[in-house]
Amino acid sequence: MRTVEARGEGARVGWSWIGLGLVGSRGNVLSDAHERLPTDTDDGLLLIISGPSGVGKTTITRGVERSIAGSVFSVSCTTRPKTDADVEGVDYHFVDDETFERMSREGEFLESADVFGKKYATPREWVDEQLKRGRLVILEIDVEGAKQVKSKMPRAFGVFILPPSEETLLQRLRDRKRESEAQIQKRFAEAQHEMHEAKASGVYDVFIVNRELDRAIEEAVSAVRERRGR
Repeated sequence: MRTVEARGEGARVGWSWIGLGLVGSRGNVLSDAHERLPTDTDDGLLLIISGPSGVGKTTITRGVERSIAGSVFSVSCTTRPKTDADVEGVDYHFVDDETFERMSREGEFLESADVFGKKYATPREWVDEQLKRGRLVILEIDVEGAKQVKSKMPRAFGVFILPPSEETLLQRLRDRKRESEAQIQKRFAEAQHEMHEAKASGVYDVFIVNRELDRAIEEAVSAVRERRGR
């Protein structure tokens, strides 16, 4: 595991994020022994990107997708109703509860979760197909979902996005001006829990501290390319 602080020129390897007790190695970048193992299927790579709410993970995920040729963003199955703005197969694969439960029983999901009474899951068959084509398949999921994926595909590459500090994250949540202070405090507590869970999970190969967005995208892209040996 390594930690990178994205803060303009010369991001440092070996930076400690004290709140989590994370300390990266000062040796060669991506020096962990397992990082040069072949991926699960042919030359493809399954990339997991996670991070607390407000850390910028979705923007970083899309930046990685744009920067690496052959990248595809995994499309989840969901039981939530389709809206007028949704595009089937682009935003989600929309299924009913019965279909979702059948797919779950038959082991067709890499991971699944229940969010406010609606179910979401990553379909394994589609992921396997993309990996066989040599593609980079990107999953933006939470820590619990990442644990499920790694238990089934242990060579998946995990990247977790961190804020520079907890105080910075709290301010970012407030700056969005989307929620009441009570809701912000609840979301902040959930974020603190998720960051500590990420550290303890053993799921993530790289932790990137997002001080500057473009630099964080560069660090994520660099980490993926080194993992693939390209």
